[in-house]
Formats: sequence, C-alpha cells, structure tokens
Amino acid sequence: MVWGLGLPVTVFFFTLILIAYVFGYRGRCMGRFTAFWGRAILALAGVRLNVRGLENVPSGRAVIFMSNHQGAFDIPALQWAVPVDFRWVAKKSLFKAPLIGWSLALAGHIPIERENAVSAFKSLEDAVDKIKSGTSVVIFPEGTRSESNELLPFKRGAFMLAAKSGVPVVPVAITGTKGILKRGGFFITPADVSISFGAPFPTEGVEEKTLRTMTKDSIKKMLR
Repeated sequence: MVWGLGLPVTVFFFTLILIAYVFGYRGRCMGRFTAFWGRAILALAGVRLNVRGLENVPSGRAVIFMSNHQGAFDIPALQWAVPVDFRWVAKKSLFKAPLIGWSLALAGHIPIERENAVSAFKSLEDAVDKIKSGTSVVIFPEGTRSESNELLPFKRGAFMLAAKSGVPVVPVAITGTKGILKRGGFFITPADVSISFGAPFPTEGVEEKTLRTMTKDSIKKMLR
C-alpha cells in the first residue's frame, strides 16, 4: 500500500513543482509543496514524528542545519519538521534523475559535485553565495547514512561551507528512521521518529575543525 500510494504522491507533488515553476511561482511556494510531500509520505508509512527544540531555530535569517543521517526517511521527516523555508545541499547525481532531479534543480536546491575536485570547489562557492543571499540549507555532514548507531566521520565540505558563509549552524539529531526502510529493501516498518534541534552557534571567525567538533558533540549529546 505504501509503495502503491507513495509513488503517485511523489509524482503528484513534484509535478506541482514543475507547474509552479512554469507559472512563475517559486521560492516559498515550492518549499510548501515539498513540505506537504514529506508529511504525506510519513503518514502513508505510519511514521509518528516528534519534534523538539523548535525554539532553537532562528527566524528571519539564513542558517545551516547539520543533521546526522540514519535512513531514507530522514529526508521526508526533515522536509516536514524544519520550520523555515530551506534548500537541500545534495550530491549532484540526484539532480540527474527524471522528474525528481528536475524538480530539485528548479526549486533551487544545491548540487555538490563530489568526484571532481575543481567542480566540487565551484559548486561549494555557488552554495556559499546562495546562503549569503539569505537561503537556509540542510546538509548531512556524514555524507551518507550510517549503518550503525555511531556517527560516521564528518566530511570537511560541510564545514568549509559553514565557515565561508558565516551563518549560524543549527545541529539536528534524528532517531528512529534507521529501521523504517532498510538499504536496498522494499518493506516499510512504521516507527516513532524524533527530531531535535540544538542551540545554534556562530561560525564567523571559527575554524573548520572547531566547527566540526562543536557540531558532532552537540548531535551526540542530543542522540544520548
């Protein structure tokens, strides 16, 4: 039932994004479409979401949300839970997928090239410019989902982005998504998911290594 309804729901919402772009409705409009897509997917999968720490999310300015990554359902959960308009920072290959990839590009999400160092630097600079212009972003500093309960090493790119953009980092901890859909699996297991937003911290004048340590320690504390 989840797959039978989830795929049409996904196609429906991402088609709306394409139509909105054609008619000039962008920005927050597209953000709302993807937020409701996330809520619909969670409901179909029987996922119960509990959100804490919303008072820690600054309003009226761009921030970088840095979250641990447990499973595929982190994406719809964050899409619904993050209380401000934002864009994803994601690997460039996702933007090549039919419909979904096109929608990501049109909605202004930010592709990052991982394989080519020159392209990676250029895409990082583009992301910095977008954040400085007032766009909040969500990024998984681990780069991929963890197969255990331990955090994977945090990649440098996320913290280069934070240091260069100079906007606050909001650490985010997700629990409960790991078992909903196993990597390579097809069966959905309903679960209780918790998302916690930690207190933001400034990035201006802070070294990348220090930012990485502060973010990891904050997420670890919330996961405990």
